[in-house]
Amino acid sequence: MLPRGRPRAMGAAVLLLLLLVVGFFLFGRDPECKRPSWAGEEGTLCDRCLLTPRVFSDGLGTTATLDEDPYGSRNRSSSSPQHLLPPKCEMLHVAMVCAGYNSSREIITLMKSLLFYRKNPLHLHLITDAIARNILETLFRTWMVPAVVVSFYDAEELKPLVSWIPNKHYSGLYGLMKLVLPSILPPSLARVIVLDTDVTFSSDIVELWALFGRFSDKQVVGLVENQSDWYLGNLWKNHRPWPALGRGFNTGVILLWLDRLQQAGWERLWKLTAKRELLTLTATSLADQDIFNAVIKEHPHLVHPLPCVWNVQLSDHTRAERCYLEAADLKVIHWNSPKKLRVKNKHAEFFRNLHLTFLGYDGKLLRRELFGCPNQFPPGAEQLQQALAQLDEEEPCFEFRQQQLTVHRVHITFLPHQPPPPQPHDVTLVAQLSMDRLQMLEALCRHWPGPMSLALYLTDEDAQQFLHFVETSPVLSVRKDVAYHVVYRDGPLYPVNQLRNVALAQALTPYVFLSDIDFLPAYSLYDYLRASIEQLELDSRRKTALVVPAFETLHYRFSFPNSKAELLTLLDAGSLHTFRYHEWPQGHSSTDYSRWREAQAPYRVQWSADYEPYVVVPRDCPRYDPRFVGFGWNKVAHIIELDAQEYEFLVLPEAFSIHLPHAPSLDISRFRSSPTYRNCLQSLKEEFHQDLSRRYGSAALKYLTALQQARSRA
Repeated sequence: MLPRGRPRAMGAAVLLLLLLVVGFFLFGRDPECKRPSWAGEEGTLCDRCLLTPRVFSDGLGTTATLDEDPYGSRNRSSSSPQHLLPPKCEMLHVAMVCAGYNSSREIITLMKSLLFYRKNPLHLHLITDAIARNILETLFRTWMVPAVVVSFYDAEELKPLVSWIPNKHYSGLYGLMKLVLPSILPPSLARVIVLDTDVTFSSDIVELWALFGRFSDKQVVGLVENQSDWYLGNLWKNHRPWPALGRGFNTGVILLWLDRLQQAGWERLWKLTAKRELLTLTATSLADQDIFNAVIKEHPHLVHPLPCVWNVQLSDHTRAERCYLEAADLKVIHWNSPKKLRVKNKHAEFFRNLHLTFLGYDGKLLRRELFGCPNQFPPGAEQLQQALAQLDEEEPCFEFRQQQLTVHRVHITFLPHQPPPPQPHDVTLVAQLSMDRLQMLEALCRHWPGPMSLALYLTDEDAQQFLHFVETSPVLSVRKDVAYHVVYRDGPLYPVNQLRNVALAQALTPYVFLSDIDFLPAYSLYDYLRASIEQLELDSRRKTALVVPAFETLHYRFSFPNSKAELLTLLDAGSLHTFRYHEWPQGHSSTDYSRWREAQAPYRVQWSADYEPYVVVPRDCPRYDPRFVGFGWNKVAHIIELDAQEYEFLVLPEAFSIHLPHAPSLDISRFRSSPTYRNCLQSLKEEFHQDLSRRYGSAALKYLTALQQARSRA
């Protein structure tokens, strides 16, 4: 009989051999190369497997290879003991520099990936220009993500601190601002993660934060090694990069130990280094990264090399694929090339799909509370939740009540926008649309050469299709005076008046033309409206609504009239009709089309029940009542509000706009087919009149009387 320990020893040997065989097939590389040092063994890798290892000193008398951690495919952070992670509810601080429209879109995708995995509260420190701040303040206020605090810092104030540094990088001055973060962030803040906006997370950021625990007492900055040969200076003839330690480091992901940086005299260090190098180098090529590397070259003890999977760099000439063996290794993907998603890489398709997943991910799903942490609601969120909880799901009008309480994420100026120079009589066309009306945009741009402010009701995925539609349209791509504002879809009913209010709030001209996307204005209307405002000597103190008569055609193929005379000919021939004459005549009857046919000058009309003309009003006019969602009475209520505030209605004799035929919306179909839908709309009308009575007293009695008379006629 064999000794008791021998079967166990033989079994262990067989198991070990089996693991080695499996490991060879799963992780095997070039047989001439040694295995990477993720398992703790010593050894280096040949150039076909990993980057050439180099030795650096940490200033404490020890040495290590830069490739040991950064290019170990199984980076040690993934197998760190749990006690190295910070407490579950500890606040993590993240800083980013964001300027302009495109960067503002990038940061949203980054935030989706970050929020998807995170389990800790976050405090974002955003250094922004005025454009990005306006966009991101609106976005985060309406996103209402629990346990996220956002602080803004004015990039304009930082420009003088770095404007003396010549920079060839496409990021301009903004690409240098990470250098001054230690001096502008709050003194009480000890540590911060700094990110470029073009990174995508595929893991919990708390694991990255935990790497602060590996810093030695002298280390102040954590960086991933550069994964290209840029700093080796051998990419092309006469290529002369800034000095760097070996292959250098990439600054797309940085761990900054702020209080230690201050003690190390960081501001003095980087300025002296930059000034000295600029004596022989004309400018930085890679912005802050060049200066960080030059400082580290002189003071290598300051840097803590991070595992490479925390900054997998997808630039040209990258060797990023040597950083990982499988998708589970990846932590942060960095699109650090001007080509962004078009960059060539061995696994580019995988990386693109990961990025596109977050690009189209429904952001409202990230409003979830952090499990096991004290509730940290954004302003208004707790009250909103309480109001939603009090709704009765069995109540017939539950959908209407729920939609009224819904706070939609809003991304204003989704695309680059160049507003026209200020003019005292200028007019912005204001409208709203959903994805099924997108094809009407090109025709509208041909008819209206002036500025527009358009709110689009889209899903996250729709927003990317819209972006592609505009970029590939020869008509839309050249119109930089059209401001597009994305309101993200949430709920079963179309929030028409909320959309109008978003577009109206972003108009920049003194006057606005309140229209709908399925109307085409007369070719001359923009110029005619500006001339009329000037001739009538209107200003913000005179409450006037200029009425643009509305017509419609039932023909999909239609020759648009170039003048009032041509329009009247089409009207007499039956090719045109006054708008909704056969379905909703009271909506526009007060415009008095018979008088308009002969009119040579503007004429005044009186309000009447259900009147809903399209009007030109001052930008600071009353907003639309957001309780009206779906179909019905949304414009009527706004015209009542204008009348209650004593606006006079002037019909313009040469103005017109024509409604084009299209398939009915889902909401109008429900209105026509559902008695419950119509009853709920009636309840909203009654509540609206009650609110009018509270605001305007006895002056509002005429609106209630008109409603009652309309109901009795029905």
